Order: sequence, then structure tokens, then C-alpha cells
Amino acid sequence: MSDGAQFTHAHMVRFERHLPGPPAQAWGFLTDPGRLPGWYGDGSIEPRMGGAVSLMGGHIRGVVTQWQPPGRLAYTWNVYNPGDATSPYPESYVILTLAATVEGTLLTLEHLPVLESFVKLNAMGWHTFVDMVDAAVRGEPVHGRDHYMARNAKQYGVDLSNPRG
Repeated sequence: MSDGAQFTHAHMVRFERHLPGPPAQAWGFLTDPGRLPGWYGDGSIEPRMGGAVSLMGGHIRGVVTQWQPPGRLAYTWNVYNPGDATSPYPESYVILTLAATVEGTLLTLEHLPVLESFVKLNAMGWHTFVDMVDAAVRGEPVHGRDHYMARNAKQYGVDLSNPRG
């Protein structure tokens, strides 16, 4: 045992996606659950630092840690099982950054730390989210989450009949 630091590595999921239009066009889809109900479900994100985050009917809860329209949104991410007052999982962080580019906007999504046993499931879920945001920003029909998850599950090797298996 030592008094010195221990160096470890935490799993993280990161996506970058080029979107058309300016960052303000995508900002609403990241911050207003009503604009992307197929992902967020019943939920809300209070538009301020310290604001409450409640998504998917309270399955996901957190607190806004960065609110910098239209460029950066970050919040804590806690997964709750139905009826639980406390989360059985460690808290993590979601960071969404929108940066203007010559082609439009670069969306960067980071989620960390991610438990090793959930890395593939987490990647599939966030890939689904990014696909839905992309379709919405492009003005295309946004299909239900299951549509995108079926495609993304194959890419990440997730069995949707036993997602944690």
C-alpha cells in the first residue's frame, strides 16, 4: 500500500457526427425532450445550471452541470430501477458539444465512466440517440427507438432479447 496516486482507466463511449445547419438547429433536439420523444420518453431537462434532468419516465435522473447554449450541455446520469429511491449504479456524466464547421455542425457525445459490463449496450443506446438526432435535424422522419436499436445492436453485438447477457 502506498500514499501515492493509483492510475486507472475508466471506460467511456464517444461519438462524433456531422449534422447539417448551425449548432442552434441541433440544440433544441438535445435540450427539449418534447422534440425527440422517441428517445427521451416522458421527461424534462431544466434549462439551467443545476437544473433537474428526468428522462424515460424517471428511469434516468441527473443534474445539469453545464448549460451553454447552443454549444455545450452536460449532466449527470443516474439509472434507477422502477420504485428505487437510490440508484444501484455509479453516477456518470453525459457531455454534448455542438461546434460550427464549414459543413454545418459537429456533434460530440461523451458518456463516462461506463461500467465495463455495459459498454456495448451503452454504445448501442447512444448510437441510437445520435441517429435519431441526425434524422430530426435533417427533417427526416424519426422512427421509434426500436428501429435504430435493431440495426445498432448488430453492430455492437448486443442481443436485444437479453441485452445484458
